[in-house]
Amino acid sequence: MTITPLLARRTRNMGASAIREILKVASRPGMISLAGGIPAPESFPMHIMRDVIDSVIEKYGPNAFQYDLTEGFLPLREALAAYLADKGVAAAPEQVLIASGSQGALDGLGKILISPGDHVALEAPTYLGALQAFTPYEPQYVQIETDHRGMLPDALENALERHPVKFVYLVPNFQNPTGRTLPLKRRRAIAEIIQRFDTLLVEDDPYGDLRYRGTPLPPIKSMAPDHVVYISTLSKVFAPGLRMGFSLAPDRVRRWLVLAKQGVDLHTSTFNQALAAEYLAGGHLKRHLPHIVDLYRPRQQAMLDAMARFFPDAFTWSVPDGGMFVWAEGPEGMDMEAVNRKALERNTAFVPGTFFFARPGDGRETLRLNYTMADEATLSRAIELLGEVLSDALSQKQIYKRMG
Repeated sequence: MTITPLLARRTRNMGASAIREILKVASRPGMISLAGGIPAPESFPMHIMRDVIDSVIEKYGPNAFQYDLTEGFLPLREALAAYLADKGVAAAPEQVLIASGSQGALDGLGKILISPGDHVALEAPTYLGALQAFTPYEPQYVQIETDHRGMLPDALENALERHPVKFVYLVPNFQNPTGRTLPLKRRRAIAEIIQRFDTLLVEDDPYGDLRYRGTPLPPIKSMAPDHVVYISTLSKVFAPGLRMGFSLAPDRVRRWLVLAKQGVDLHTSTFNQALAAEYLAGGHLKRHLPHIVDLYRPRQQAMLDAMARFFPDAFTWSVPDGGMFVWAEGPEGMDMEAVNRKALERNTAFVPGTFFFARPGDGRETLRLNYTMADEATLSRAIELLGEVLSDALSQKQIYKRMG
């Protein structure tokens, strides 16, 4: 049977994740992967998992295996309301909406907010998963200029003056892919701008708990609650396979997100939600989070130290205070997709930065590096190999795209 004529027009804008395609190659035996944004298996709280499961079965019985509300399992929503209060965000349990990972919340927002041709403003670069969630709904992207500290408020204001933006998408803490954190002064400025322009902001915060240095900053949601959809996940601090995401949205947006979710999956796994509820309410996250931070902090430092030793002088990179990524930039015109192919031949993988830009062709000279999935010695060796590949590439004209 011929399928192509049956496909919806939006499938033209759907494609396989470039990162997941790279990860297929990066999973070969002997490969050192700096590509995936994947939590380390040793960060999972396996030592308490049996106790959490037993507690869920004892506490909730058959209810943990039954259909439940689309909005989410009430004990989890209660636990998340307390978790958000610790971040300075006021939320009643009934205002919290559970999703199948934060990706489910992003897709729901695309479904209810984006019509073909609508303008969506976002950072350049930005999270690839957000682009994948929004692009099938055919928006026009407005890339907002950034610097080493994140989105520039003046650039956002100029964009809102020039375009009828449906919403702004932003990752303020240890951004994927750059690792940058938006300073408090800029958060306040952005909160003022979106309220003045009466514009919706989607604040995506999957990495905020992974802070290795410095003081936590308040979410923008706490500064402009009626203009912000706050999204987060437990994937980075519990277990990603459970697919526990959640959002806190203005009432009218939340109601539409519930309707959209009903048509997708009715509700997220009740049992998984019950596990997450017990993990939070039982105080396990607060006790386990320092272990995750202590695991990742020296790995990040090992990568940064190795980059200082082995990367060519022509490169610069971010020095994040937390998260999972370091962002590097080479000379203008350098083609990191070509360099990555050379790196794969040396059994080292990274993600070319161009995939994180809404405008095709931008960021060809950039790359994203992940440090959570390897120990310090392995990371140092991988960066040494990559430094050799980059040094070789700098002298080869074929790794440059034609300029002008």
